[in-house]
Amino acid sequence: MSAKTIAARLLDVDVMKKRCQSLAMLDAILSPEWEYRYYSFNSKWADGQMLASMRNGSGDDYFILFNAHGAILKGFAHEAPMSPYAREPKQVWPGVLDEVPNEFADFLTEPAFSINDTTFCLWRRYSDSKWQTGDVKYPADDDPDGAEDLLGLLTGGVCDYQEFAQSYFEKALPLSAIEYVYQQRPLTNEFVALLNPEIDLASLRDDIEEINYPT
Repeated sequence: MSAKTIAARLLDVDVMKKRCQSLAMLDAILSPEWEYRYYSFNSKWADGQMLASMRNGSGDDYFILFNAHGAILKGFAHEAPMSPYAREPKQVWPGVLDEVPNEFADFLTEPAFSINDTTFCLWRRYSDSKWQTGDVKYPADDDPDGAEDLLGLLTGGVCDYQEFAQSYFEKALPLSAIEYVYQQRPLTNEFVALLNPEIDLASLRDDIEEINYPT
């Protein structure tokens, strides 16, 4: 399904922020080496802005910027039919970025987000009743822009993260432990050791601060 369909399943802005922090915290516990993580969260990206991101190591990613107005999300799935690299000359699919509100104009010019490598974009201001997309004519495909695949853990539940962790980290995590972090309950050495006995709370101090995970 496309980003337009996925939009109806996305969480409210503040709940989405919390989910992104939890995903980053889980990855920090399971993968002490940052370069091997899927999910990250920088609560100090810029003045009044926070940034969530995902990189799967295969060329796909997404970035979510949270600011005083709400949030904007862009993703890139390199094998999607709507990839800019599938067009000649290379260009973002018509309509994907055309209606981004002025409140998020700076997002479109930030070099770190590689905006020219975009297959889908969604945004939601606090004044909006739901997530928005541009007026896009999608090609015939089950997942034309890659949104369904890349945003699965933002629309799913604890079982989805359990499946992801089993596949990527080769670790069978208790659903209760994932739910514990999704609810952002305080971490303890005992809890951290349950997920990864090779680290402790002290070694996560910088990650906890960057993510702004509640203590």
